[in-house]
Amino acid sequence: MREFWAGVRTVGSGFGWWRRRPRVMAAALLPAALVGAVLTTGLIVLGAFLPEIASALTPWADGWASGWAAAIRLLVGAALLAGAVVLAVATFTALSLLVGEPFYDRVWRSVESARAEAVPDAGYGMWRAAGDAISLVLRGLGIAVLTLAVGFVPVAGAVLAAVLGAVLSGWMLADELTSRALTARGFGPAERRALRRASRARVLGFGVATHLCLIVPLGAVIAMPAAVAGSTLLAHALLDRAQDSGVRG
Repeated sequence: MREFWAGVRTVGSGFGWWRRRPRVMAAALLPAALVGAVLTTGLIVLGAFLPEIASALTPWADGWASGWAAAIRLLVGAALLAGAVVLAVATFTALSLLVGEPFYDRVWRSVESARAEAVPDAGYGMWRAAGDAISLVLRGLGIAVLTLAVGFVPVAGAVLAAVLGAVLSGWMLADELTSRALTARGFGPAERRALRRASRARVLGFGVATHLCLIVPLGAVIAMPAAVAGSTLLAHALLDRAQDSGVRG
């Protein structure tokens, strides 16, 4: 658990970048605010129509006793909402990084310049950002579908779906957000996976904490630049551990 909480604290260190580089961080608010406004509106609309959607998906419960019908539709609604939140977090992250690529690049560079003697050659542009955004949304969709399915488990489904969504989404976010710093150093997908596996608990702690920050509508806007800064710090921690253990760094 110590490593898990170390990952959580890394998110806090990312928020600390607001104090160290306020102008750079503030500039990165705009893309997150624009994307967040659109997705928050979508979630509000979904919430407003959730009872009708749940009823439309369960016509076979019309003949049930009112209490049982209400219970199954509440379960369906909770499962839908859990899946929608996971997909919204993935979509928010993907679109924010894509739309705000120049702004988040400045955040990344500010952390790199503070932690290293020279900023590595990122080799990261709009086409790469677009590809990563599509991949992130597709992975988020897969996790959302799995979360939705788990949500149908009787009694504990909603809780299980929320926990599973946070864990899987958190790992996915940590993967995506650390990619820039690691790719800039020449690490391919397999090598990045090896680095994350070597520090599973820390990566998961960072990812889950980031996921929880991003599901807060207004908090997500402020958290997005912090997540980029924190992920760069996490990447440095992974590289330090790799060097200590003799893995390629």
